[in-house]
Amino acid sequence: MRSLTPQARWSALVIALFAFAALWGEGTAAYYRVRDEVPSYNRVEQQHRFRPPLSRIANRDKDGNIVSSRVAILGTDNLGRDVLARLVQGARIAFHVGIVTSLIAVPFGAILGLLAGYHGRWVDAFCTWLAATIAAIPSLLLILAIALVVGKGLLGVYIGISVTTWVGLYRTVRGEVIKHRELGYAQSAKALGYSDWRVMFRHILPNVSHIIIIAFSLRFPSAVGTEVFLSFLGIGAQTEPSWGVMISNARTRLWQGVWWEFTAVTIALFILVLAFNRLGDALRDRLDPTIQRR
Repeated sequence: MRSLTPQARWSALVIALFAFAALWGEGTAAYYRVRDEVPSYNRVEQQHRFRPPLSRIANRDKDGNIVSSRVAILGTDNLGRDVLARLVQGARIAFHVGIVTSLIAVPFGAILGLLAGYHGRWVDAFCTWLAATIAAIPSLLLILAIALVVGKGLLGVYIGISVTTWVGLYRTVRGEVIKHRELGYAQSAKALGYSDWRVMFRHILPNVSHIIIIAFSLRFPSAVGTEVFLSFLGIGAQTEPSWGVMISNARTRLWQGVWWEFTAVTIALFILVLAFNRLGDALRDRLDPTIQRR
């Protein structure tokens, strides 16, 4: 952290805050699942609908006495649901999608690139053909098709984003491995009788690991943005407060002056994506050996 720029440190702090919010949302969702109750962020309270930010909401009993009260920091939506609580749950879904798809796509693309770049010949031809085939299909249409086939929920989103986002990393890793396999340290390891697997994973892979780390930091916000767009179109987590669902619900009420839900989600998405992009740029500057030499 000390070797990063101040902007990168601030970006890491922002990502950590969003991660904490996602963990908090995960704990809240698990609590309501265990108790088999309707979550508070999905509970309809028509008497509290369209409350602006910083409004005090009081719950009364049948006699009109105040039972409890709270402050809706970001207001409420058209069903009286707390916008801040739903925003936190949206961060939970965003991190689910970003982490799961990155953990599938990044290792898959890196391993295929390593195998194709090192072995060449038919291995390279097959992997390159597979990557070209996936790249030839419009990614959004492929994700939509997979999500529609799998059905409602996030499973189709996980599979679709993972299938379409490994090609760029594969090509980059393949090119780097082709260069590194001809360098002196790789040739010396082969001359000493080391197996191909040891040369690939013990010698070449550490020298291209910075590409994989940077790819993870850049794939994460891309996956989050794709999930938001799919949820906006009505595909994905429709029963959960995804950021895309919140934007879709809030956009029709902007003309009524109800701006706070749309604004809160848009700002949160913008800040998270910007923080990941700034951190990815800083990691590239810090880890890329060519930039370090310059």
